[in-house]
Amino acid sequence: MEDVVFLAVIGGRFLVPLLIPRFPLPAIIGCLVLDAADQTIFQAFGYDPPGYQSYDKAMDVFYLAIAYLATMRNWQNLAAYSVGRFLYFYRLAGVFLFEMTGARAVLLIFPNTFEYFFIAYEAIRTRWAVLARTLTWWVVLAGIIWVFVKLPQEYWLHVAKLDVTDTLEEYWWAWPLLIAVVLGAAALLWFVAIPRLGPIEHGWRFTSDPMPASVATVASQATRRVEAGGFVWSWVTFEKVFLVGLISVIYSQTLPGITASNTELFVYVATFVVLNAAITLLVSRREWTIESAGLAVLARIAVNVALVTVTYFFFDERSVGWDTLFFLSLISLITTLHDRYQPALAYRQRERAGL
Repeated sequence: MEDVVFLAVIGGRFLVPLLIPRFPLPAIIGCLVLDAADQTIFQAFGYDPPGYQSYDKAMDVFYLAIAYLATMRNWQNLAAYSVGRFLYFYRLAGVFLFEMTGARAVLLIFPNTFEYFFIAYEAIRTRWAVLARTLTWWVVLAGIIWVFVKLPQEYWLHVAKLDVTDTLEEYWWAWPLLIAVVLGAAALLWFVAIPRLGPIEHGWRFTSDPMPASVATVASQATRRVEAGGFVWSWVTFEKVFLVGLISVIYSQTLPGITASNTELFVYVATFVVLNAAITLLVSRREWTIESAGLAVLARIAVNVALVTVTYFFFDERSVGWDTLFFLSLISLITTLHDRYQPALAYRQRERAGL
């Protein structure tokens, strides 16, 4: 029974983030609820899984990566995308530094503002248009979240190391204070924040908008990729190297069985990201496309496993272990989604530039 509960929680924390690109607000709230409730679920079954803290950190990094990739696909306001992109990579760098140093204060300096900024954008998009809002507007919104929401939360969790449940049990004044804070935040939201958004502009929208028609299919993306040239050696590939490399190094600090140094792992991952980009370009030129994202990820995993197997056969005489398979799956999933969603961002950038 304990194994079933553990697999159900881990499975939920892996599968729910995959819904973020199509159902951004409900899915990321679902991720937050699972993140908050996982320990309670385990306690309800009298189970304390060993080393779960490592899995918890890994799942946090994973679902935020999917959320960032979803901004490429969905966010029509490029100013908001730029702010979100900065906030995401700023936090990712902070998590990397924390794993390298162990200094919890680093997480206070690099707060997870991206998560709540993502929620704010998608909450606004449910009833209001987002295109007309300026870069200054989004920066101010991010600043408010940073200072008044995330800094107190990061201090509470990572510097003071306080737990909400324990605090509520130990101090009689904690409940009244919590209720006052919640009511105060709700009042500010209802009487100050929402009126500043202006009149409601459309009905409820909880699903994402479709991809731009010119890049809606994998075949159309392949055509544009070949026409543009320079796909392998480009800022797009550099971002994928940086993104997947940092995530892999962070995972290596939390998951057992990793023997490579951080530098070696980053170089290995970077090599495979570049190889994947080259293979993607080759496949695009041959017009071999797989429209199903799930099948495309499985195909990329198979190719990467084959590459590693051949490498091990000639140079290492090892077999592909579970740790290697995990990282290959991670690389395959993120690079596949990046390849599929980045064309939507590129289309909007070209459209803004008048090209």
